[in-house]
Amino acid sequence: MKRLSLQWRITLMTVLLIGITCVAMNLLLCSSGVYYMDTIADSLQGGSTVILNEDGAASFDPQLIAPNEELTIVVDGAQGRFRTTNRYITAAVTILSGILAYFVSGRALKPLRSFASQVEQVQLNNLADMKIDEDVLPEFKQLSRSFNQMLERLNNAFAAQRQFTGNAAHELRTPLALMQAQLELFSAEHPDVRPETAEFLLLLREQTERLIQMTRTLLEMSNLRQVARNERIQLAPMIEEIFTDLAPLSDKLGVTLTAEGDGSLTGSDALIYRLIFNLTENAVKYNRPGGSVRVELAQRQEKCIIRVSDTGCGIPEEYQRSIFHPFFRVDKSRSREYGGAGLGLSLVWEIADLHGGSVWVEESSDKGTTIAVELPAGTESDPSGADIT
Repeated sequence: MKRLSLQWRITLMTVLLIGITCVAMNLLLCSSGVYYMDTIADSLQGGSTVILNEDGAASFDPQLIAPNEELTIVVDGAQGRFRTTNRYITAAVTILSGILAYFVSGRALKPLRSFASQVEQVQLNNLADMKIDEDVLPEFKQLSRSFNQMLERLNNAFAAQRQFTGNAAHELRTPLALMQAQLELFSAEHPDVRPETAEFLLLLREQTERLIQMTRTLLEMSNLRQVARNERIQLAPMIEEIFTDLAPLSDKLGVTLTAEGDGSLTGSDALIYRLIFNLTENAVKYNRPGGSVRVELAQRQEKCIIRVSDTGCGIPEEYQRSIFHPFFRVDKSRSREYGGAGLGLSLVWEIADLHGGSVWVEESSDKGTTIAVELPAGTESDPSGADIT
């Protein structure tokens, strides 16, 4: 049965179902007919007139009938009752056949559901490990082979893209650092330049710094999968450190930073720091003057929830998924003002996905935005190698 194609499976099961239905119909209809015939036979004990109706057979005394007297039998309602009973039998068998057909078709289509569930598990970070088993039904064999080849091509393409991004970012670091050093040196040696020249130099330095930040982020993104993720991280002290690093920016914009709760997880300390830092920095940058940013930590069973809330102008609903795409910016003018390149939230998404978690806009309105991150808490290991939950 395992080697039969899906077409033959459905054909054989349909034939079996029709056969069972026909046998059941014959048995039930025959039993119904025999029952009514037996009812009539039991009522005929002799007599001149016997009336069978819905209330039963009229009784009579056979001794009162003359030997040559004709016997007349009137059957009233038996045919109607027989027809009604057959309708009930047909309806019952049809319903039972439908239920049986539902389970039979589900059994026949089980390989298709299994194939669909395997496809749904394919993610960007597991392309190489999610190949579909090719030892399947004939209808799926070519599909499985083609799907596996597509996964291999995609994995190679993404690997080449990451390698190119990393190489390009690595090669750009040196000339950009040299440009930045030369601009700073020139500005220090020529403090008395004309105002328009000073403004031009300031613009060059800001854009060079922006390029350096972008290259650093691209390099981090290309090297994410090479970072070990086996450190036990306590999040509350990390939040305090992030607040200390962001204090100059928050003081400049008049934004208050607060934190609540605690949590722990297993992962990369540097990457989780970058994830929370980017979310908090974004919340500070795109906040209202005098606003606030709140970071909430919650531990729920085997999950750690991080929520970063601000009091900014909110994110339009049509952009709430796109903000995690590389180089996407909702307000390009404000991104240029703060030197953004649209890679901060993309890096957040990559880090969360790398740790087996997810990130999404939980709430957004003109009163502010809350971005939530859910990460597996993992287990803590002691020096002997035993797991401590």
